[in-house]
Order: sequence, then C-alpha cells, then structure tokens
Amino acid sequence: MAELQTPEGNEPLHQLLTPDGSTAQDELLSLDLATVDPCALYRDLVLTRRLDSEAIALQRQGELGLWPSLLGQEAAQVGAAHVLLEQDMVFPTYREHGVAHCRGVDPISLLGLFRGTTLGGWDPYDRNFNLYTLVIGAQTLHAVGYAMGVLRDDAMGSGDVNRDTAVLAFLGDGALSEGETNEAFVWAAAQQLPVVFFCQNNQWAISAPYRTQSRIPAARRASGFGFSGIRVDGNDVFACLAATREALNKARSGGGPTLIEALTYRVNAHTTADDATRYRSAAETEDWTNRDPLARLHAYLSAEGLGDTDFFADVDARSDALAERLRAGCRALPEPDPTLPFEHTYADMPDDLRQQLREHHAFVASMERSEAPQ
Repeated sequence: MAELQTPEGNEPLHQLLTPDGSTAQDELLSLDLATVDPCALYRDLVLTRRLDSEAIALQRQGELGLWPSLLGQEAAQVGAAHVLLEQDMVFPTYREHGVAHCRGVDPISLLGLFRGTTLGGWDPYDRNFNLYTLVIGAQTLHAVGYAMGVLRDDAMGSGDVNRDTAVLAFLGDGALSEGETNEAFVWAAAQQLPVVFFCQNNQWAISAPYRTQSRIPAARRASGFGFSGIRVDGNDVFACLAATREALNKARSGGGPTLIEALTYRVNAHTTADDATRYRSAAETEDWTNRDPLARLHAYLSAEGLGDTDFFADVDARSDALAERLRAGCRALPEPDPTLPFEHTYADMPDDLRQQLREHHAFVASMERSEAPQ
C-alpha cells in the first residue's frame, strides 16, 4: 500500500501496479491477474487516448464547439469499465469517453454531441450507458433512482431489470460539493442500494483545487453517510479494475453502495475553452505526467513478455485507423433539423410552444430566402 502526500494529508493509497510497471502487494485490495486481459486493457487505454487527442484537434480546427479532455484519467475509466456486466447500467458525466468506448458506444456519437448535431446521440439502453450529463452531480441522483427501480422490480417480481444488475455512477471531485450528490449518498445508504459511486478525483474542479472543497479525502466522506469508501491510485488500471469489481459484486449481493476515489490528475485543461496555466503550475502537471497510466502498463507488458513488437505495432495501427474514422465521421455528420429541440422537449407539445415552433419555421424560411441566389 502506497502513501501519497496530498493537500488534505497522508492517506492510504491502494496500488497494484507501480509507476515503473512492477506489480505491488496490497493488504486490502487484491487481483488475480489470470482473470484479466492486460493486453486488452492496454489497447483500450491507447484507443481512448487517441479518441481524446483527435477530438481536441478537431475542436481546434473548428469542427467541434467544445471538448472535455480526459488525458491522464484513462486508467480509471478503462479499469472500471472492464468489470461491468452487460446488464449493469452506467451513468457518466461528460468526460467518460473511455467508458463509452469500452461499452461499445460509437465514438462519432460523442463527437456529434460536442459538434451540436445531436441532442445526445445514442440510445442509453443499447449499451446500458446513459447520455452525458453536463449538470454537475445530477447523474448521481439518476443512478440512485435507477438502483431503486432495480430493487423494486425484484421485490414485485416484475420488470425487465435483472436483479443481478449493479449501477455505476461516475463523478468528479467537484460534484462532491453539489447537493444532488449528497442527496444521492443519503438515499443510497438508507436503502442499501446496488450502486457504486466512482469519483475520479482529478484534483481540479475547473480552477478550484480539491483542498478548497474538503479537508478530508473524498473516500473518507462515505463513512459519514453509512457506507464504505476506498481510495485507489487512479493511474493504476489494475487497482481501479480490482476496486470496481469488488464494489460491483458487493452491490449485486445486497451489500449496498461503495464510494471509490480514484486519485488521478487532469493533465489538460478543464475543456478546450479553459486555460489551466492561469491557476496551476507547470511543475505540478509535469510531476503527474510522469505517472502516465499508459507508460506504466506498457512497461508491465514488456517486462512480463506479454507485449512484443508486433503487438504494440498492431495497437498503433488500430489507433491510426480510429483517428481516420473520427476525422471523416465528424465532418460527415448531418446538420440537424432546426425544429428538433421543439419536437423533443415535451411528449405532448403545449400550445404556446407550438406557436413558437410556427414562428421559428417562418424565421428559418425567411433566412433561406435571403440567402438564396437572386
């Protein structure tokens, strides 16, 4: 078990893969490596990072309006996603691109959301991966509501939800300061719900450091609500996988919620509209960049003889193919119908909105006439 000095003091940090790529023993957290595929984990880490870097490039070229980068957080997301069962339901924030990738969500759908061509882009039930949530902390209540439904459907002997379902809710450290998150914790604990809260503590809520929000580590906050919490090295894909597997199994067996704090770092700015150099030092960012989760697993695969030159070349080729698909797919996204927001706001459109829709139709038609060649 590692010790890491953080602004809120020393706190046990559970770790199974050290920054130099060697395995570590932990008295609380264990993982049988025969039950995981390290090569598949590495492929997903690389592809997730490539998705992120290509999206940033597309935004800089004017193809996307905005992009929230996950650089540095790949291990937390991929590790957690690899232990989900098909029936498990995921509630993401707006930065879980790695989880979306692992769940099989078309990455072009993610780009469409930030290009402004869709209102969401995918059916949550296709992959049991909900739409991105931009309202900080709101998804924690959605997750708890779904978990309540799991229990009630089972009690009534009805519904399509498998009782062996667990719910995984992702959140950032900034969401811990939101009322919705604290309400979700209260309900989850009081009703012993099958939900796991996975907090990627990337240490910055936009420009606010975690120490301005709390004097204790995020994982320790769970005990005040009556459930367990654990802090893991968020750049260690093995530790993130092991902690999430244990917490999900506990949830499925009636053991109630768990809060996982994956201590990691947001290497890039909050979004492409942010300038992180205004509030944090280059030395801090460089220090965390040296703990790169991809380099760590690459070193492990090489040392264990699991990844040879051909393997790494194949991963790079897949990464390049993904990049080409993203560039072409983004630019090929169709423009949305300008009336779409009106038509999907209410199940039954009220009269005043119908009037606004008529006025909008007239406005769009007038714009088309003014732009038509004379």
